[in-house]
Amino acid sequence: MAEAEGGWAALPVPLSPGVLRALRELGFHSMTPVQSATIPLFVSNKDVAAEAVSGVPAALPSGRGSGRSVRFPLAGNGQRQNLSVRHPRAGNSPQAGRKAEENAGLFCGKDSTGNDLSKARVVGAIIITPTRELAIQIDEVLTHFTKHFPMFSQILFIGGRNPMEDVEKFKQRGGNIIVATPGRLEDLFRRKADGLDLASCVKSLDVLVLDEADRLLDMGFESSLNAILAFLPKQRRTGLFSATQTQEVENLVRAGLRNPVRISVKEKGVAASNTQKTPMRLENYYMICKADEKFNQLVHFLRQHKQEKHLVFFSTCACVEYYGKALESFIKQVKIMCIHGKMKHKRNKIFQEFRKLPGGILVCTDVMARGIDIPEVHWVLQYDPPSSASAFVHRCGRTARIGNVGSALVFLLPMEESYINFLSINQKCPMQEMKPQGNVLDLLPKLKSMALADRAVFEKGMKAFVSYIQAYAKHECNLIFRIKDLDFASLAKGFALLKMPKMPELRGKCFPDFTPVTVNTDSIAFKDKNREKQRQKQLEQQRKEREESGGKKKMVKNKSWSKQKAKREKRRKAAAKRKHEEGSDVEDEDMEELLNDTRLLKRLKKGKISEEEFEKRLTGSQSKCREGAAAD
Repeated sequence: MAEAEGGWAALPVPLSPGVLRALRELGFHSMTPVQSATIPLFVSNKDVAAEAVSGVPAALPSGRGSGRSVRFPLAGNGQRQNLSVRHPRAGNSPQAGRKAEENAGLFCGKDSTGNDLSKARVVGAIIITPTRELAIQIDEVLTHFTKHFPMFSQILFIGGRNPMEDVEKFKQRGGNIIVATPGRLEDLFRRKADGLDLASCVKSLDVLVLDEADRLLDMGFESSLNAILAFLPKQRRTGLFSATQTQEVENLVRAGLRNPVRISVKEKGVAASNTQKTPMRLENYYMICKADEKFNQLVHFLRQHKQEKHLVFFSTCACVEYYGKALESFIKQVKIMCIHGKMKHKRNKIFQEFRKLPGGILVCTDVMARGIDIPEVHWVLQYDPPSSASAFVHRCGRTARIGNVGSALVFLLPMEESYINFLSINQKCPMQEMKPQGNVLDLLPKLKSMALADRAVFEKGMKAFVSYIQAYAKHECNLIFRIKDLDFASLAKGFALLKMPKMPELRGKCFPDFTPVTVNTDSIAFKDKNREKQRQKQLEQQRKEREESGGKKKMVKNKSWSKQKAKREKRRKAAAKRKHEEGSDVEDEDMEELLNDTRLLKRLKKGKISEEEFEKRLTGSQSKCREGAAAD
């Protein structure tokens, strides 16, 4: 493994004075390993596919953006890392030097064909990223450079606002550099009827960057990416950056890149056989506690660390809404903000505001787990374990970035303890136990009182509980996270529920350890007078309908939950069908290996096999999988 890092002067094509000035202003004197490998290749007209451990991406010191995300001459940190580079071709053609000189046009206002990129509607570069938060960061970083080049313009295309606003903005101001999320960009390519012919504007495109490519595919953007690629010219430079290399990412590499150089980055000191996925400076902890103790332990921890900055991850949007509201009531003099994927217009504002805070708590879902650089995050708290092992690593990667230290803590139920061994083997993620604190205040009765006083809190709690159960049932590691082993009574107490909701997973079950309140929950009113007025109007309407039907209660299906579930199931089946038709069986193989490893873990835990036999079988299983992959 060769080590690659150096100063900006080492590049084969000199950077323009404006770029160097921006780098000096930001305090960067050398390139990150990813940049020192990719930028020289880029200016030599080569495509690049790079993989980097979570936490390794080169973020700016202020926390703005990712150096890995933008192949313009952005700077990074001086963290020493190991780098392996391999290229399918040996040597360079005689034309490579001339091509490198042509590509220097990227920094002086021309693309490889000599077209003037300073023309407002001539797009020279497109950067595509999975989330709007990451797109905002990248756009913000670019501003530091484009301010030295007034002939260039940049534009941000993301969801959460009216697409016609983007159409009008581009028509009026143009944009030589586009930073976008795939859904919005695809939409704008199809806006010819609205007077925007974006396809003709990208004919001179020189650079395409696909950042967090694995996440782009995980979020279901494959069809959007293929549609976008169809609009772009074949002769371009493409950079694909990903935290993991899956078969789907490999398919995208084959479709969008031409004979790419492949780059893999690991932290220095990590042996080739040790594929630890988390940063070395990260301290990872776990806490085993019962479901009805988790919330009290979380609040106690946050009260003990009031002056610090935290991300608190939950499994669903409904859980974020409910527990975010609860934390606001129990932790005073601390800024608490909530963000999740179902927020539309508020997300950008909340994200920007939290990044600027010196301390505070951001309650969030996995929408904040990938590629996001928030300055000085001290703790990442995982109230709910994520749905996959890779998501666990990405959550932890929000702290201990760019060489800084950081800590992460995951709360686990007693039945989930084997997850620690699983992470240690599957992700090479070392964990330390943190014992639950004794004599913590029991806040659940107060949370119940809040639900009794305000129907909004009551309904949020019920919805959060239902969403949690449904998410738990779909956990990727379902041999450890088994819904049939859940203590529903203890869980309901942990959610401070007033009664058990009606849902398929609870049908036919009795809960002697859970005591519902004696109050008729239909009598609980909204604190918001307008909402309560609307509810009373609906109740009156229902009363009249019952009278007209002879006192028989008309059964009304719960539209919000049942319809959402049906839609999600329909989408899941459609996705599975597409994968089957495409003939991709890699995911099934990975899942089979995952299940085998988990079965071995459970046998070791029960004492049915020795540690020596466990290691032997595990090594043999992995060797077989590697042999099978090599044969394929």
